[in-house]
Amino acid sequence: MTDPTTALSLRERVRIFIEHPFFDRAIIALIVANAITLGLETSPEIVARYGVILHAIDRAVLGVFVIELLLRFFVYRSRYFHDPWRVFDFVIVGIALMPASGAFSVLRSLRVLRAMRLISKVPSMRGVVNALLTALPGMASIIGLMGLILYVSAVMATKLFGEVSPQYFGSLGDSLFTLFQIMTVEGWPDIARGVMEHSPYAWIFFVTYLLIATFMVLNLFIAVVVNAMQTQVADDLKGAEEAHTQQILVEVRALRQEIEEMRGKA
Repeated sequence: MTDPTTALSLRERVRIFIEHPFFDRAIIALIVANAITLGLETSPEIVARYGVILHAIDRAVLGVFVIELLLRFFVYRSRYFHDPWRVFDFVIVGIALMPASGAFSVLRSLRVLRAMRLISKVPSMRGVVNALLTALPGMASIIGLMGLILYVSAVMATKLFGEVSPQYFGSLGDSLFTLFQIMTVEGWPDIARGVMEHSPYAWIFFVTYLLIATFMVLNLFIAVVVNAMQTQVADDLKGAEEAHTQQILVEVRALRQEIEEMRGKA
């Protein structure tokens, strides 16, 4: 029967190993290498020449990822799922382990999701994603506003330009797609000029829509995201300062204890 003390010490050694910076850097290197091999597998010529090697590398890397998860399960036990980023890694590797033949053949294309594990391994990427998640409530209101502007503008465009430009504004669906394209500032002058050949004052509608939908609403998106990023950076700095302060307090307590012990011996 295994001695509990031995089991605990083994778990502690494994914890030190998987939390070492070198281990994280090795996993990051494997993620990047695996992403490159998955990209190379999209080339029929390369697959014809090196397909066996690429598949072997892919299986080997997947095996390392599975071992990594098992080690983390061994160390953290039920606490493993308390961290959302560990759950993210678990889902990504779990998708890669699912069968990729028959009805599940579409899952082969999802293997490239393993490259997304870089987000959970690189702290700066985690900070960006956390900031975006923090910004979601504010972005929801802006998305609602943009959807309302898009819908109202599409109804107006269909009634105004449906007859003169049916390929772009013949129906509500066509108008929604065209106005979404215009919002990205992609090819809108050609669309506008085509309509203006029949409706010379149509430029008023297009310019007004661009000013509202693109230069105002999209800038609101950017403002919300930037504000969330600044908040995230401030929180990270505050957390780092608190950790540094805590470390100083621990060292001060240790020094006091040593001084008291020296006084007691004296």
